[in-house]
Amino acid sequence: MRNKGISALVCAGVVAGAAALGATPAAAAQTPTAAHQEAAAPGKKSPSSDIRERLERIPGMTVVSVADKEGHPLYTLTYKQLVDHRRPHGATFTQRATLWHKATDKPTVLYTGGYTLAGGTTALTKLIDANQVSVEHRYFAESRPKGAAGDDWSKMTVEQEAADEHRLTRALRTIEKGKWLGTGASKGGMTATYHERFYPRDLDAVVAFVAPNDANNRDDSGYERFFRTVGTKECRDALNAVQREMLVRRDVLLPKFEADAEAAGDTFEETLGTTDRAYEFAVLDQVWNFWQSGTAADCPTVPDAKQATDDELYSWSKGHGFSVYQDETLGTNGTGPYYRQAATQLGWADLAFKHLKDVRHYPDIYQPNSVLPAAMRGTYDNRTIADVDRWVKKRGQRMMFIYGENDPWSAEKFTPSRHDSYRYVVPGANHGASIAKLPAAEQAKAVATIKRWADVK
Repeated sequence: MRNKGISALVCAGVVAGAAALGATPAAAAQTPTAAHQEAAAPGKKSPSSDIRERLERIPGMTVVSVADKEGHPLYTLTYKQLVDHRRPHGATFTQRATLWHKATDKPTVLYTGGYTLAGGTTALTKLIDANQVSVEHRYFAESRPKGAAGDDWSKMTVEQEAADEHRLTRALRTIEKGKWLGTGASKGGMTATYHERFYPRDLDAVVAFVAPNDANNRDDSGYERFFRTVGTKECRDALNAVQREMLVRRDVLLPKFEADAEAAGDTFEETLGTTDRAYEFAVLDQVWNFWQSGTAADCPTVPDAKQATDDELYSWSKGHGFSVYQDETLGTNGTGPYYRQAATQLGWADLAFKHLKDVRHYPDIYQPNSVLPAAMRGTYDNRTIADVDRWVKKRGQRMMFIYGENDPWSAEKFTPSRHDSYRYVVPGANHGASIAKLPAAEQAKAVATIKRWADVK
């Protein structure tokens, strides 16, 4: 996710996760309060203090702090993980996680944002009144190996993160004894699906929201078909005209972009290289981001590309999908780890942009290696994602996928198997698609399925 826009090349799991799962802010308190210190007989420990002791007895687990959240303890944790799970005696790092504990016999939701540690409560957690474990993805924020190991991007893989979550899940299942359901939105939904594929006995079910599935990175026909059919022809034509005009007027609009970049302190030398390249990349993202974050109701706001003034065209674009990629948020401490994964395993939408061919300066720029520092770039290999795709179709059990009809990320979907697994598409929804937005009959069926999986009456 970008601070100044959401890109078609970055699966916006942090934002989409909050929207699709109904995240609410975590409590700010850093010490336990009477609200979650359950009554205990004189001379006996309270149940909450017992949970803390049990957490601290798990090898490699540290309780960093405990806060009160809605009357229950929220434990902030770190857990020692192997940098390379194939080398049990190799280097380690600490992965951040939280546990919102209610009762050991309640179900537990494992929430993977896919990026940094998410601080909200998922709608799934609320629906089944569950405990919630949130986990930070390896190599993001504070869950990154130190020293030379942290610069070894070959360990930033789907398989290694699945192994992280496998170990964490098995450790915490010694405490939380109810059913376990994995969830996440966008990249978080992908991560939950990958966990299920490699460790299908860890979780009792998975509910993934708007999880892209680029099983064949050479075939982008699903994305191309989406942009030929989404919304109305009038809206599609108007958006394409604005996008084209932004490049036709490059000589006039680029100085505006450069002035904004200077005012914000944005630089591009380590990644895209020049302001001209950064400007073109931002324009290429416009239409994707319009549909990812907006709806058909926004179509009347699209200006007449030929009649709009330079200021009108540029101002509207900045408010509707013009994503700025700058060095400050693309490196190791920002969204760079995601782009590394996209470049090597997850894939990306390499759109044709036929309406822009004669006004583009950089025909090969629209791919994740373009926005990565040189040391983080990698070579694509689709074997793992293709394997996951086949496994979900044929062998996955108790898996549910929720997509948005007007979400470009939902153009390439997971296809669930016939083993008690389901897929729903929310009419008219964007990247914030949720169960709550499904038609009533489908919503009731999805909710009933989840409650059955969680063994909740």
